[in-house]
Amino acid sequence: MITVNARATFSPEGPFKLTTIERRELQPHDVLIEIKYSGICHSDIHTARGEWGPVNYPLVPGHEIAGIVTRVGSAVRKFAVGDRVGVGCMVDSCRECANCHKGEEQYCLNGMTGTYAATDRYGQYTQGGYSSQIVVTEDFVVRIPNGMELDVAAPLLCAGITTYSPLRHWGAGPGKKIAVVGLGGLGHLAVKLAHAMGAELTVLSQSLKKKEDGLKLGADHYYATSDPETFKQLAGSFDLIINTVSAKIDMSAYLSLLALDGTLVNVGAPAEPLSVNVFTLIGHRRSFAGSMIGGIRETQEMLDFCAEHGIVPEIEVISANQIDEAWERVLASDVRYRFVIDISTMEKE
Repeated sequence: MITVNARATFSPEGPFKLTTIERRELQPHDVLIEIKYSGICHSDIHTARGEWGPVNYPLVPGHEIAGIVTRVGSAVRKFAVGDRVGVGCMVDSCRECANCHKGEEQYCLNGMTGTYAATDRYGQYTQGGYSSQIVVTEDFVVRIPNGMELDVAAPLLCAGITTYSPLRHWGAGPGKKIAVVGLGGLGHLAVKLAHAMGAELTVLSQSLKKKEDGLKLGADHYYATSDPETFKQLAGSFDLIINTVSAKIDMSAYLSLLALDGTLVNVGAPAEPLSVNVFTLIGHRRSFAGSMIGGIRETQEMLDFCAEHGIVPEIEVISANQIDEAWERVLASDVRYRFVIDISTMEKE
């Protein structure tokens, strides 16, 4: 086993403490990655606080990982020592089911293995990127393009692919009218990506306080959802709505904004159930859908697309001893727009 430093939470209430965890010794197809940066995702908070189900503690979150390969297993062919790489929300899948064969490992019929809070094929409880090193099979590692800095690459491994995948799947592009609900860690990347794809893009946010940001990021229009006139004015307008909000909202009101055959895709994952008035769906043949992340192939495609179009998240880099404060700021929507932990500060209290 390989002993590495990590920041873990030992209960739903926290706080984070410096500790050590064990990584498996390299198997033939494994790579050892020295983690340089790890993004903070709202999913980390939901999971660690038990809002999505029971959790084993101590827990090391983090599934937006960017670093450098430092060792490779005897059979590794895709990567070499010194390569700049990333790891996202999953570290394995069965690789045998129909979905895995389609390159949709995130929807593995036997259950993909999460980067943290899951049990892997070796019987180990997975621990994430708030740590100094990680061991991952080469098939679930992606290459960070040349010219893209590691700190801004990290959030793309979750926030980037979470928004890229539905935009690609539902055909974002010229002639499409798309709305993004929420301008946060996910939403600001959805705006950048949809703009680069050529869609006409509208941001729907609770207030207008981020309007200037939204327009700079690439939005064509910006509306406040706290204003009832917004829903009257925009009724039946959009081909696609990406809802990035991880809170309970009036889904029927947002569905009414869809045009004929339009789709609302939920990528935000609130702990509470969402209710829908079915008449908002059947009246205009609308669809209410969900999307998780993307497969490994699509994640690499997303990184290459971002490199080609100069798309990077807006980040605030923090030290490892600021994680608790950063989590509270995420919950208060006090970040523009993604926190990234500098792992080199891991051992500093």
